[in-house]
Amino acid sequence: MTTKTSAHYQREYRRRLREQGLVKREVWVLPEHTAQLLAIEKQLRVTSDAPMNITEVTMNQHQPVWTAQSLFQALQTSDQVKNASIEIELVDGVEPVLLLVMKEFGDLPLYLSVCGEQIIVECLLWPVSRVLNPAAFNSVVLKTHKYYPLSTICLEATEGFGDCYFMFGALSSASVLNSVLIEIETLASNVIQATEAYSEYLFDASSNEGA
Repeated sequence: MTTKTSAHYQREYRRRLREQGLVKREVWVLPEHTAQLLAIEKQLRVTSDAPMNITEVTMNQHQPVWTAQSLFQALQTSDQVKNASIEIELVDGVEPVLLLVMKEFGDLPLYLSVCGEQIIVECLLWPVSRVLNPAAFNSVVLKTHKYYPLSTICLEATEGFGDCYFMFGALSSASVLNSVLIEIETLASNVIQATEAYSEYLFDASSNEGA
């Protein structure tokens, strides 16, 4: 079974954005405005003659606590799933998880789980074995991961690949659906950015894909 690295999804993500006629622009905002910026960016990617309302936010004051099953059903009603920019699957098990395939990010796979009072969304970055100097890399990650809003990086043991780096985000299991979607899309974006930022600390990912 071949394993694609995050570098593969980064390339696919950029290629698909270019095919849509989109261009990259760098902006600087306060950290607390990150979620709003992401929502505005999504709207600016859509061609429309209608005026854009960037302040419209729906809040449900009586939001129930999510389970994996209820969140799966709710996400199926979202525009992102309806327009196939996100493919979603409920993976049954002792603790059910959701597999989210981010089509606009080169088919990047994310996993979402509901653990008591929090929702965890995570993505495999790469095994430790693909890092040139793990000690130096860990130091860099500790100093820079704060630049990826709503996400952080951790080490976790896996079957078959040993210790691996993951990027994840967490939020309350009582969050409104829109907040969950923002977390999902922000994580996907951060994975792409982190892969670019940390590429110099890795063995050539393109030559090692499928290894």
